[in-house]
Amino acid sequence: MKSLENALKHKVGLGTAPLGNMFRDVPEEEAQKTIQTAWDQGVRYFDTAPFYGAGLAEIRVGEVLSKYNRDDYVISTKVGRYMTEETEENEGLFEHGRNNQVITDYTEEATKRSIEQSLERLQTDRLDMVFVHDVSPDFHGDAWTEKFEEARKGAFRVLSRLREEGVIRAWGLGVNTTEPIERAMDLEETKPDICLSATQYTLLQHEQALQGMMAKAEENDVDIVVGSPYNSGVLLGGDHYNYEKAGDDIINHVNQLKEIGEKYNVPLKAAALQFSTAHPAVKSVIPGSTRPDRIKEDLEMIQMDIPKDFWNELVDKGFVSADAPLPQ
Repeated sequence: MKSLENALKHKVGLGTAPLGNMFRDVPEEEAQKTIQTAWDQGVRYFDTAPFYGAGLAEIRVGEVLSKYNRDDYVISTKVGRYMTEETEENEGLFEHGRNNQVITDYTEEATKRSIEQSLERLQTDRLDMVFVHDVSPDFHGDAWTEKFEEARKGAFRVLSRLREEGVIRAWGLGVNTTEPIERAMDLEETKPDICLSATQYTLLQHEQALQGMMAKAEENDVDIVVGSPYNSGVLLGGDHYNYEKAGDDIINHVNQLKEIGEKYNVPLKAAALQFSTAHPAVKSVIPGSTRPDRIKEDLEMIQMDIPKDFWNELVDKGFVSADAPLPQ
């Protein structure tokens, strides 16, 4: 997707889920400074969603980006949820977000409403990419296939039509599992252009995605954006793995990776970013942060020279699939 490629510097965009007050109450000044720092460091791709703090992340992104020429940056947001003026008690990932009631709905009318609300919060007149959000087993359990059908008849058709009309440039799915993306690529009448896959193609977890989703993406000429390249922070020493508390097995796995990294003086952040972007289907990686200093660090890490012996040892010890494309 040329519009995304032209907006990228070193394939790094900014994921804004943390700026929706995921896990903690992020002060407004800190949030604004994080987005501004990303811009000042050359980041021109910003991914957000209504779900992130009930619109809070979109509002914060809009406050900063509205100062700049709209042709100079790329925004992706998501549909599948919209807000009402009613309030509800927050819980879960975004318990510190806004308390507007969030409605999950993948129908045509809900998709249109979601887009209208996002445009207002982002203070823009157009969107570049739109992802159908969380139509996936991790959010809907066994009912996810019913939700997928609702999205196929509603959101997918609306977004395909808006793409044809030039209102948006591209659309796809934004999910934390691989099967919905694979299923969407099999459709005839409504095919995605680009999909956001969070947590699934990372240094820590990639075998299933490599053999299924990534291979199919290449076959169907579908671009991939990698979200949560640190698996919710556990690769960097955090205690969350794929948005939940990390178990001892995952912590041990990360510690073994860290030992190999230290042997070659390779930070796991650098390895994670470079691994995820080495696959030819991947157009961008979008680490999220609420710390301005980490934006610059991300850009430095993706350019760091990593010795081939580091990658060879990861492959030899089974930490990285022998079939995975490796950074050159």
